[in-house]
Amino acid sequence: MAETDFAEFEAKTPGDRTMMQVLYGMHVLAPFTMWTLAVVALVGNYIKRGGEQEPLYLSHHSYMISTFWWTLLWLIVTGPLWLIFIIPGWIAYSVIGVWYIYRCVRGWLRFNESRLAY
Repeated sequence: MAETDFAEFEAKTPGDRTMMQVLYGMHVLAPFTMWTLAVVALVGNYIKRGGEQEPLYLSHHSYMISTFWWTLLWLIVTGPLWLIFIIPGWIAYSVIGVWYIYRCVRGWLRFNESRLAY
C-alpha cells in the first residue's frame, strides 16, 4: 500500500476562504451588472479549480461553473420569447435571474457551513 505524502497538500488559508466568498458575491451580484461579474467570477472559478485538491472547494467551484453554464443555456433558449412580446421575455429572464441568485446563495450558505455544494 502506497503512503500518502501529506506535504504535497497545501493547507487552506483564510485567503482561500475569502476568495471563495468574493467569487460567490460576484455571482450573486452578476444579474445586476448585466452578467459582467459572472464572467469575471467564472474565469476565477476555472483558474482556482485547476489547482484545487480540497473536495469542499472543488465542489463549490464546480457548482458555480455549472450554475453559470446552465443559466447561459436557459437565457439563450428563452431569448426568442422577446420576439413574441416583451412580457414573456421579461418573465422568463426574471425567473432565470431569480433561479441563478437562489443557486448562488444556496451554495454560498452551504460553503459557510463547510458542506459540499451538491
